[in-house]
Amino acid sequence: MRLTCPLCGERDRREFYYQGAASMLDRPSGNDPKAWSDWLHLRDNPAGMTRELWYHEAGCCSWLVVERDTVTHAVQAVSVVEAVDEA
Repeated sequence: MRLTCPLCGERDRREFYYQGAASMLDRPSGNDPKAWSDWLHLRDNPAGMTRELWYHEAGCCSWLVVERDTVTHAVQAVSVVEAVDEA
């Protein structure tokens, strides 16, 4: 599988580190232990289109959101993760 980094161009997937679902960017607010536990431990395992986090470890060191089909591995889009405002 090859991914096209928006900054570096097309690269082999071995340059990247898979982190998991892009929903990990949606952190819970507040100090509710159950919300944090659910965010950290509960995961879906869908077949089909997904949004995933990948880190370009052997390249520009950017975090990327990759939209791909988990059945065919066809990549639909790759974008750089936008900064999260913690304020």
